[in-house]
Amino acid sequence: MNWLAILLCAFSFSACGKGTVPAGQEVDMPAKGRLVKVFSATDLKTALQDAKAGDSIVLADGVYKGKFVIGTNNNGTAMQPIRLVGSRNAILDADNINSGYVLYLQASHWQLRGFSITNGLKGLMMDFATHNNIDSLHIFNIGEEALHLRKFSSHNTIMRCLIENTGIKTPDYGEGIYVGSAKNNWANYSNGNPDNCDSNQIIQNHIGPAVSAESIDVKEGTTGTYIARNYFDATGITGANSADSWIDVKGNYCTIEYNEGFNPGGSIFKDGYQVHVAVQGWGNYNKFIQNNCVVNASGYGMNVQLNGSNGSSTGNKVYSDNIVTGAALGISNIALSH
Repeated sequence: MNWLAILLCAFSFSACGKGTVPAGQEVDMPAKGRLVKVFSATDLKTALQDAKAGDSIVLADGVYKGKFVIGTNNNGTAMQPIRLVGSRNAILDADNINSGYVLYLQASHWQLRGFSITNGLKGLMMDFATHNNIDSLHIFNIGEEALHLRKFSSHNTIMRCLIENTGIKTPDYGEGIYVGSAKNNWANYSNGNPDNCDSNQIIQNHIGPAVSAESIDVKEGTTGTYIARNYFDATGITGANSADSWIDVKGNYCTIEYNEGFNPGGSIFKDGYQVHVAVQGWGNYNKFIQNNCVVNASGYGMNVQLNGSNGSSTGNKVYSDNIVTGAALGISNIALSH
């Protein structure tokens, strides 16, 4: 096994969160492709611009100042993904939390692994990005949200990442991971249609502390988000823009299972997980299974909005195997499923 294979293998087994990665999530080495070693911001921008299917771009340790773009013409393939890898000491640093994205991914079949992202308004922004694997990144000190799947970004896996200290500029938008777009933004991002960021997997990440809004916000218009084996730390949540839970689900057919959540206490946090109807027809058929929730707050472990000004929800299930402690109102506001 060559040195690059050893490096990638080490990243595959790094543990940023808790639990184990489900079978099938591990990523293999490419059968062929160029090895591109990167030592400076200029090297990195060139490597990203010239990337071809099968390439492995390896970041040396160091700080890479600037904003970096993976463009729409730089796609890998299912058999020959493009890899961008480095250690936690390879740091992409935009040096400005007031504007821009540290890393902007607009391509498909990429594997981003191991390195750090810091000091941008947004950390990792993904537009029209499909079949990408985001593995073991450290995203921190971000002006708003750390990682955003937007503009029909679907079939991506976010796994084993450490996300902390977000919403420094605007606490209202300081989510750890943001899936889709709010209805008010559909005109800008999806021609007025639902922003169908579908079938994304969020697995074994560690989100918090100092994440100012929800750890994960799943917007209306999204379907089939899978959220499993993550660890959520609500320490430092601000309550801005009604952010008072680890997860806010407004999409359909989400599965939230085997996660652990901790809230240290205080009046800002309300419920462990929430389901809302932001648009009629959304906020339906979501499932909560065997989550371990230390809520320490005035609400429920899982609070499902049944009716509201935007309509009613249907088909949501909270299973009796969820473990909830410190929730003043109990496990859930809906009858438990078995």
